[in-house]
Amino acid sequence: MEPDLFGFLDSVGEENSTAERCYHSHSRSSVLQGLPFGGVPTVLIINFLLLIFSCLRKAAWDYGRLALLMENDSLCLILPSFQGFCSWLSSLYHMKDEEIRSKCGIDAVTYLSFQRHVILLMTVFCLLSLTVILPVNFSGKLQGDSPENFGRTTLANVSAEDNFLWLHSIFAMVYFIITLLCMAHHSARLEYREDERVCPHTVQTFQLCPLCNCKVLWHVYAHPGLVEIEAYPSCTVTDIRFGFDVHKLMRLDSERYSERGVAGVSACVATLSTLVPEQQQPAVHCGRSQNTCPRAFLQVDAEQYYSELEEKWTDEFNAEKNRVSMKRLGVAFVTFRDERMTAVIVKDYTCVSCRRRAQQSSVTTVVQSHKWGVSYAPAPSDIIWENLSVCGSRWWLRCVLLNILLFLLLFFLTTPAIIVNTMDKFNVTRPVESLRSPVITQFLPTLLLWAMSVLLPFIVYYSAFFESHWTRSGENQVTMHKCFLLLIFMVIILPSLGLTSLDLFFTWLFDINFLDEKDVKFQCVFLPDNGAFFVNYVITSSLIGTSMELLRIPALSVYTLRLCFAKSQAERIHIKRSQAYEFQFGLEYAWTMCIFAVSVTYSITCPIITPFGLLYVILKHMVDRYNMYYAYVPTKLSQRIHRAAISQVMVAPVLCMFWLLFFSVLRLGLLHPITLFNSVSLLASIALSLVGLCLRKQPHKSMSYQVGSATVK
Repeated sequence: MEPDLFGFLDSVGEENSTAERCYHSHSRSSVLQGLPFGGVPTVLIINFLLLIFSCLRKAAWDYGRLALLMENDSLCLILPSFQGFCSWLSSLYHMKDEEIRSKCGIDAVTYLSFQRHVILLMTVFCLLSLTVILPVNFSGKLQGDSPENFGRTTLANVSAEDNFLWLHSIFAMVYFIITLLCMAHHSARLEYREDERVCPHTVQTFQLCPLCNCKVLWHVYAHPGLVEIEAYPSCTVTDIRFGFDVHKLMRLDSERYSERGVAGVSACVATLSTLVPEQQQPAVHCGRSQNTCPRAFLQVDAEQYYSELEEKWTDEFNAEKNRVSMKRLGVAFVTFRDERMTAVIVKDYTCVSCRRRAQQSSVTTVVQSHKWGVSYAPAPSDIIWENLSVCGSRWWLRCVLLNILLFLLLFFLTTPAIIVNTMDKFNVTRPVESLRSPVITQFLPTLLLWAMSVLLPFIVYYSAFFESHWTRSGENQVTMHKCFLLLIFMVIILPSLGLTSLDLFFTWLFDINFLDEKDVKFQCVFLPDNGAFFVNYVITSSLIGTSMELLRIPALSVYTLRLCFAKSQAERIHIKRSQAYEFQFGLEYAWTMCIFAVSVTYSITCPIITPFGLLYVILKHMVDRYNMYYAYVPTKLSQRIHRAAISQVMVAPVLCMFWLLFFSVLRLGLLHPITLFNSVSLLASIALSLVGLCLRKQPHKSMSYQVGSATVK
């Protein structure tokens, strides 16, 4: 006998009441109100017009080529790409990977290669879903015969007795296999391009006690040039560098560098004014004038003003530089003569956590070397040097507090629907309800979901930023995992279940009486208009989202504010040349994988979503190529973040299979053959994904622990 929990699903006559419950559970402001064909054509037309407007605005404004002009590029190298109307668009097709690699680095090429693999996946899924799954869904009769009914394209239109339901389950497994093979191909190219250990001759030693110095480390490891030394006689140390607290020093150096740049621009403008009589001498507004009206400002020579500021910052920099030697941290970078020697040290200290002690020396008990942490040193460009001072219990306390605050925020504010519900309490949306316009009821909810999907990941990003990670790779990887998990809950899981926050989700998950007392029902996942809602969301992300990334509104806002507070023309020129940021691989990976997961998850239950998912990944690829080449400075990261993105890709087909299992349990029962097949397929897919994850974490073949002919046991 089937559980009573699913008894209400057997009656088709309750479908309308279920839809009302699901819509009511979102809000009273018509967030998921049913419309002919789900309102998809209306949203598509509006977003397409907004995309055209964004392109025209991008072509008309000059902030893109001025504000993001980096100092190592000349203006003549940038301007030819912008000659003519929308010529920047054609430059996207003429860029070659070699050009991007020389300007943006290997990580940019790896990221773009990953996107091309995702585009290939979405192309295959789109063809299969539209040519096989969509006709099968159309063959059903549960949603009527009206050509305007969006439900005819969804899985809800297929009868539970129809044998065509086997196709959906089989194709879900096929999608997983295709994704696995495609990501294996991308992973193989990753291993071919770059070795994981960017500094194979150097180890990073941390948690050092204050007694440790270069002499002590030589005794623990090995003296340079000597052979018979205590702990590791076969290892030869060539260099030892300690870490220091340089947070203030780097801030002073940045200020000095900035003032030097402005002073140089002022000198150029002054030279130009001597050659061109009409050119005005550079001046700076440095303060209020005391002999004139209150709104007047004193004007002084800009070159002299910024030169004095540069001299001031230089003096402070030199003073802090002399004090840095007294701010030594418990971090050291030890370089060995041979790569195999480094492997010996890393392996030996890795076994300490397995209740084994590292090699002993005469100073082991004094310096407590068994408590040290040793790992391969990251690339110097990957290290965030100013964050090395945040370590130990201080770092863990900061990390725990930030994540507790983040969890409390996202626990009650996970989806835009909770914000809409809060607005309803104050009757803010009542004028919107009275309009009853398809534009309002379909466009604004998806726009709100997209806006919050952009805002909340930025909150997660800044939480990872304030955690003060030691490497850019670690910061990007933490950001990617946090944002992806948040977006999966916020965009897919909770809206699909008709829930509004993690608070309601946990209540739904653990309260046995919740389903009887509340309006949330399992059928919300498979309502036709629910699928239309996600189609609208992908369309909005494809057109509005990518166009906003092209405009870079946050960077433009910061650039505008900096120009408003500039004191001189020379400072404004310097701001235009220095307005460049690092490309946030972690955030962009998570964002791309979220839309990909939405498209693949609903590729079978709502196959019409796949063309718009393909449109998104294509537009995203083009926009990222443009932004990385013209807007962002090169970033050097570890290969681990690119491998982590592969794991996130595998989540999408697994979610698709879980959705089909959910559907078969509700519509067919627990013991139906299709349900059993979906269960076995899902478990097998999860097992294969975990095995692949473990294999990717295995060391490379080059990481052998052979020293000469002897093997370290």
